[in-house]
Amino acid sequence: MDSGTTFIAKATLMPANPLFNDNKLKLGTFCTNTLANMTLVPERWRPTWANCLAAARLADNAGLEAIVPIARWKGYLDNKPDHPCNEILDVFTFAAGLAQATTYSAIFATSHAPTMHPLVVAKQCATIDAISGGRHALNIVGGWNRREFEMFGIELMEHDRRYVYLAEWLEVLRKLWTHEGEFDHHSEFLHMKGAISRPHPVQKGGVPVMNAALSPVGIRFSAKNSDIGLISPHGNRPREWRAEVESYKKMAREEFGREIQIWTNTAVVQGESQKEAEEYLRRYSAEYVDTEALDSVMRTISLENNIPMESERLAFMRARMAVGAGYPVVGTAQKIAEELQAISEAGIDGVIMTWVDYIDGLQRFTRDVLPLLEQAGLRRRFAKTA
Repeated sequence: MDSGTTFIAKATLMPANPLFNDNKLKLGTFCTNTLANMTLVPERWRPTWANCLAAARLADNAGLEAIVPIARWKGYLDNKPDHPCNEILDVFTFAAGLAQATTYSAIFATSHAPTMHPLVVAKQCATIDAISGGRHALNIVGGWNRREFEMFGIELMEHDRRYVYLAEWLEVLRKLWTHEGEFDHHSEFLHMKGAISRPHPVQKGGVPVMNAALSPVGIRFSAKNSDIGLISPHGNRPREWRAEVESYKKMAREEFGREIQIWTNTAVVQGESQKEAEEYLRRYSAEYVDTEALDSVMRTISLENNIPMESERLAFMRARMAVGAGYPVVGTAQKIAEELQAISEAGIDGVIMTWVDYIDGLQRFTRDVLPLLEQAGLRRRFAKTA
């Protein structure tokens, strides 16, 4: 890694929402409101409020840009209510609580658009933005787990049609965040008369929007509509991602006249040695892997997205999900820093991370890895102010 000048960035000198700061590689946590890893290892994460709060404060005190929860109404197994995948904290009340308990990080909520009316989301986001002082952001998803939609009594739309709905839903949401007067909206999907949502968000134009997409239709939607595109790049090494990332940004710039950040998610396993980290990876993702839940997820993804069960793509997704949410970053602090630098060099603007134990993982990461990223010039040194 290259050494670079270390700068100190005071929180009070930065914009309210750190998603738009000048760090070359932005960082955050992912999925602390549930069990991110499909593992039954005894020390796996428990999404209690005390644990979530402790993890958020560690991230906030270290200057990480984002705290992103996952949206889920129901887990991946039928007739097994006690399975850990069903334990998940609501994303909007989660965000409101963390907004009050933190002072720097952007606090996300994640919304399944078809399960929540844009009037409700507009009001909730504006409230959280007020609580946080302009640090809120929204991750929008169309949904894919049929079990969740069946609980609501809603039909899960065909894949491409979900994005038609999502585009209209987001258009209405942003109008509610910005329109000065009342308005009517009538379409196939939404019927609203005299719609209004006050107060508007603290952030002018509304809160920033993230969208995760894998399909060409989804990526095109995100390039047109979101501030941050969350992707799971194809390829086993970051150097193989560059063309995909550049294509995404080029589409946003040339077809829609906008700049977009591209983020990805990683599963971090840090050890004192490479051997120790790799052995622990095997422990939780192979010896203790939750095969039943993982098999069920793969069947659901295959069915709802028309991906053959024996396909290379699904095998790739299965391998990623077994180790956690995203690309595995495994090794010593130095190795992890080098991997993150390679991810940045591929054009990725931000990384949201999971650990088997977020508190232990964040403590190790902020102590050992962050200084190396600062030395490499990927991040400024963070000095939190009261």
